[in-house]
Amino acid sequence: MVEKTILKCAIVDDSTLQRLSIVKLIQMHPSLKLVGEYKNAVEAKMGLASTEIDLIFLDIEMPILSGFDLLDDIQRKPQVIFVTGKTKYAFKAFDYDAVDYLRKPIAKDRFLNAVHKAINNYKLKNEEGFDDEDFIFVKSNLKKRKVFLNELRYIEALGDYVKLVTEFDSLVVLSTMKAFQSLLPSDRFLRIHKSYIVNLDKVQRYNSKTIELDKDKLPLSRNRKADLVEALAATQNA
Repeated sequence: MVEKTILKCAIVDDSTLQRLSIVKLIQMHPSLKLVGEYKNAVEAKMGLASTEIDLIFLDIEMPILSGFDLLDDIQRKPQVIFVTGKTKYAFKAFDYDAVDYLRKPIAKDRFLNAVHKAINNYKLKNEEGFDDEDFIFVKSNLKKRKVFLNELRYIEALGDYVKLVTEFDSLVVLSTMKAFQSLLPSDRFLRIHKSYIVNLDKVQRYNSKTIELDKDKLPLSRNRKADLVEALAATQNA
C-alpha cells in the first residue's frame, strides 16, 4: 500500500469540550497522530519541551499565557492551526505564519482543508513527492467541494447520482459512475462492481464475493476479482 505522511499533533485549548472535538477529528484523520493534549499554554510549554510535534492546534485566549505567548516562548516551532471563537486575532495570527485560522465550532470541511495545507507544507519542507491529483472538486448541494483522494474510501452508484464516502462523511454528486471514474487516477481507484468504485489503499481484506474497508463491506463482482488482485499487487510494488 502507499505509505502515508503522518503528522504528529498537539492540542492546546482551555476548553475541555473543544479539545474533545479536535481529538475526535484528529483520530479520524489517516494522516494525523495525536501525541499531546494540553489544557493551557503553561502546561503545553513544559510538555512541548520534550515532545517533538509537526502540527499544533492552538487556542489563542487562555489564562496566564495566550497562544501567541506560547509561540513566542517555544524554540522548536511546529506548524500552527489557530482555533478560536473570535475573528479579531486573524490578522495577527498570520504574522506567526499560521497554516490556517479556524473558527469554533470547527466545520469538517475547514478542518480538512487546513490539515491538507499542513501536509503539503510538510512534504515540501521534507522534499516528499505528492500527486498533482491529490484532490478533486465536485459539486454537491449547489456548492463546490474539494475532496482529498487519500480520504476518499469508496464511491457508490445511486441512480443518476453517486455517493462519495470519505473518512469523515459522505456527499451526493450528480454524475454517472463512468463519468466520475474518469476523474480518478486509475492506479489508485478500481471499479469492483457495477455500483462501487473503491480506493485501493483502503482495502484491508477480500474474498471471492466481498471487500472489507475497515467497518465497510462492499460486494465484489466475480469478473473483477482478477483485476483487484492485480491492482493491489501493483500498489504494493509501487
